[in-house]
Amino acid sequence: MSMFSRAKNRFRRFFQSIFRRSRSRIGIYGPPNAGKTTLANRIVRDCSGDAVGPVSEIPHETRRARRREDVVITGANGNTLALDIVDTPGVTTKIDYHEFLEYGLEQDEAITRAREATEGVAEAMHWLREDINGVIYVMDSTLDPFMQVNIMMVGIIESRDLPVVILANKTDLPDAAPSRIKSAFPQHPVVSVSGLEGTNMDELYDIMTEHFR
Repeated sequence: MSMFSRAKNRFRRFFQSIFRRSRSRIGIYGPPNAGKTTLANRIVRDCSGDAVGPVSEIPHETRRARRREDVVITGANGNTLALDIVDTPGVTTKIDYHEFLEYGLEQDEAITRAREATEGVAEAMHWLREDINGVIYVMDSTLDPFMQVNIMMVGIIESRDLPVVILANKTDLPDAAPSRIKSAFPQHPVVSVSGLEGTNMDELYDIMTEHFR
């Protein structure tokens, strides 16, 4: 990231701190099948009873960014935050249509899904460059946190000087080890949650209202 871009971001944050923006725009990022859409649905349902989008065991179910505006969360600490939630496609360093064949998709459908997923990754990175004020980065706590995509994405988020909260998701699974994620990224707040079961969402909302203001 150039010195000019860093300076521009700092000026933007400075003026935003003076002329408080009405809403924060928070992007939910992470690898495919980390549970991003499940988490986005959980947050929006907790606040409005609605949902953001469908989920699937097949990777890259979300292939276009979905945005839900005017979500208001309140932490147990009494703080309130108005935000737009942007559920982004899963970011990965490789998309191969053969992966989708293993889930029973026909070849044409798998190729189309791979093409749309590739376009979705580009779109997610565009949002990160241009339109996001903060990031919730979601990881599957049953997997190795030192995956290439996690290292790359956390590095990009840091280079853009964006506030980030890391989620160790899927703590409802027997192999979950959120402590590995906390050890891997000690420089950022890490919250252990189950987006599926809604476990520990109160702690997440507390940190969001403090971290994304």
